[in-house]
Amino acid sequence: MTNDIWILGATGRTGRDVAARLDREGVDLVLAGRSRSTLDALAGELGGRPRVSVGSLDENLRRLAQDPPRVVVNTVGPFATTSRQVSEALPDGTHYVDISNEFSGFEDVFGLDERAKRKGQTLVKGAGYGVMGTEAAILRLCEGRPRPARVRVDSLPTLALAAGPLGAALAGSVVEVIRFGGREVRGGSLVRSATASHPRTIVTPEGDSLFTGGGASGDLFAAWRASGAEAVVAASMAAPSNPVVRRVILPILGVLIRIPGAPAFLSGRIAKIKLKEGSMARTATWGHAEAEWPDGTTSEAWLRTGDAGVFTADVFAEVALRLLRGEGKPGAFTPGALFGADLAEAAGATITLV
Repeated sequence: MTNDIWILGATGRTGRDVAARLDREGVDLVLAGRSRSTLDALAGELGGRPRVSVGSLDENLRRLAQDPPRVVVNTVGPFATTSRQVSEALPDGTHYVDISNEFSGFEDVFGLDERAKRKGQTLVKGAGYGVMGTEAAILRLCEGRPRPARVRVDSLPTLALAAGPLGAALAGSVVEVIRFGGREVRGGSLVRSATASHPRTIVTPEGDSLFTGGGASGDLFAAWRASGAEAVVAASMAAPSNPVVRRVILPILGVLIRIPGAPAFLSGRIAKIKLKEGSMARTATWGHAEAEWPDGTTSEAWLRTGDAGVFTADVFAEVALRLLRGEGKPGAFTPGALFGADLAEAAGATITLV
């Protein structure tokens, strides 16, 4: 096979990790990005087999359209913008997968569902710990059972940090979460809620006490579709534990960020924040799901894995390989909706029902 998979943003942390995994599988890769030197260095680390494509995102999209790959892997943020941009630019029959977790990006790409079916494309959103960490738990919890009345999922990641700037993709995600504001499902409809609403301290099976709060994310989108529940909350550790920050500062930021030019300015500043190298804060990453059925019955599920960044790269690569092998189907999907909870286990996670 030739020109199997293009990786957009290949020299970022996730792009590099996914490239290494796919290269070990003998996949024909094109590494795309802006810097010739870093792309050539990465290709050299992979034995010099992958080709490189140097240019802006628009330039690379035009280039791949002339020589269509089977799959495009997108790691370029902010995904609230690039996920639809890339999806719409793909030739007929070329599949798409990304790791985004911004709710607005899911709405955009799922709006292309019928178009993807006509063009023979599979579009997969959120193929990483973000989404799969909680989606697999809620899917397993609801297997063989009637539709629950109420669902809550909690994202509890930990990962080793690499030294360097935070980066544009993550910075864009942070700004988009603030701009978009909170959401939850109530009465079967998506409604606005305060960012970091429904605060809770969760104790993991290993005894760690972790604070979470609700918000708008791909986890919410996936949990709602997976469960069909009338009430859904998706929470994460990204929510601030300080009540003043939750009740005062976040609402003010939500207003200020709507000023023209503010999102780009804030995103640029956040992207430059320097991270120090550090090991995982805990021994495990968790995804938690709980459900209540109309008869009052309740149950929980815990997904356990190691480094959330490693799990993300493993899920991402596994989805890309399955699409390459023709195991997808036309339309827009979350990873669990397409491949089931078993996908998380294939990437090294375990799921336990309580």
